[in-house]
Amino acid sequence: MFEFDHGSSPNCEGVSRRQLLRVGGLGFAGLTLPTLLRLQAAAKANPAGSTPSATDANVVGKTKDNLNVILLWMQGGPSHIDTFDPKPDAPAEIRGEFGVIDTTIPGVKVCEHMPLLAKSLDKYTIIRNGYSYNGGHGIADAYMLSGWRFSPSTVYPSYGSVVARELGYRQGMPPYVQLGPWVDKMNAGGQAGYLGSEHNPFIINEDPNGGTFNIDGITLPGGMSVPRFSRRQRMLDRFDSWQRTVEKKANDVGAMDAFYEKAFSIVTSPAAKKAFDLSQEDPKLRDKYGRTRFGQSCLLARRLVQSGVRFVNVSFASWDTHGNNFAGLKQSLLPPTDMGYSALLDDLDRLGMLDNTVVFWLGDFGRTPKINSAAGRDHWVGSTVFCIGGGGFKTGQVIGASNQYAEQPVGKAIEIEDVAATLYTALGIPLDKHFQSPDGRPFKVNPGGRVLNELLV
Repeated sequence: MFEFDHGSSPNCEGVSRRQLLRVGGLGFAGLTLPTLLRLQAAAKANPAGSTPSATDANVVGKTKDNLNVILLWMQGGPSHIDTFDPKPDAPAEIRGEFGVIDTTIPGVKVCEHMPLLAKSLDKYTIIRNGYSYNGGHGIADAYMLSGWRFSPSTVYPSYGSVVARELGYRQGMPPYVQLGPWVDKMNAGGQAGYLGSEHNPFIINEDPNGGTFNIDGITLPGGMSVPRFSRRQRMLDRFDSWQRTVEKKANDVGAMDAFYEKAFSIVTSPAAKKAFDLSQEDPKLRDKYGRTRFGQSCLLARRLVQSGVRFVNVSFASWDTHGNNFAGLKQSLLPPTDMGYSALLDDLDRLGMLDNTVVFWLGDFGRTPKINSAAGRDHWVGSTVFCIGGGGFKTGQVIGASNQYAEQPVGKAIEIEDVAATLYTALGIPLDKHFQSPDGRPFKVNPGGRVLNELLV
């Protein structure tokens, strides 16, 4: 199902018969997208929703309108030692079962089960001195996907939500899409928070590696066809007539019609159908990405940004390897990651899109250097790895290091606040820009992370 994520904010207006009809009959396109569009228009009409900063006058000139972001989210927390920061000289209880292989950078090695990514290191950079302050999944998801430390009183917006808020729609496509359901929402990870539900992601739960994957199946619940959708929409219009009479007094009926028209056009437009039609790709290219959910999601992410989506989160589950860490990584996690991630980088480069598409790889946290009694690794905040490339970032380098047993960063750690600050800088979003929460509190885009100039071209 293709759904729009509302988050958990209550609706103080209650639920009308009209809204219940939408929920039961039209699902995503009948309720959530028109609501989204109305909320966005209202936000634009009400400048009180954001507080101008000293550099707001230069936002338009600085913003790189053609820049995209694809975030590869490894939900559960991937082992840094068994991926991009191996320790081949450590004792066996830390080193683990895997060997290492050379990369395109002399002297830099990665896990032996990532041969394609080893050959692609010229297209991304490994950050080995990463640190995550919290080891709980719900809090970690909220933190890592927003660059803000968890607060019980405030839900901070995710990167995709900030991009949606600042850059908006392009080519008639939603600005923020999440592929797969694997973001822990216990603490609103990946959500818009105080920016409002109109900036939450559009979530695609279907498997793009499935044989029946297409735009109609995603957008229309229960197998509803586009003609049937149109009939339901006409039925809803009849129930709307009384409300439209009232709303004419507010001179809003034209705008209301426009919201519904745009919602329907996004759902059924040729551009959207084309973007989701993976059968248009050469089967050999699809094979290169890997015939897995993650591999085909990476290919779909490329097609979506090519069609106008600004930010895509590709979520990949099952990295919480407390037991049988090595079997799980070797059999079901590392091979699809190696194929999908490397193919995405190569494909973007082939199409001339890598310079304007940031590709960002991360997860909840690292994992314990010492292997536990279940042949697994537990949660570890002391050291983790980030990978980033494309979109104006320097590539083909390794930044920072962890100590000999991958327990802690050597020297100053790089935290997600720093990576977020660098990402927003690359996107042309000023770090001193302020947003205003519904209760009137001002918040900066970034809590004070340092821009990593060593990453920027």
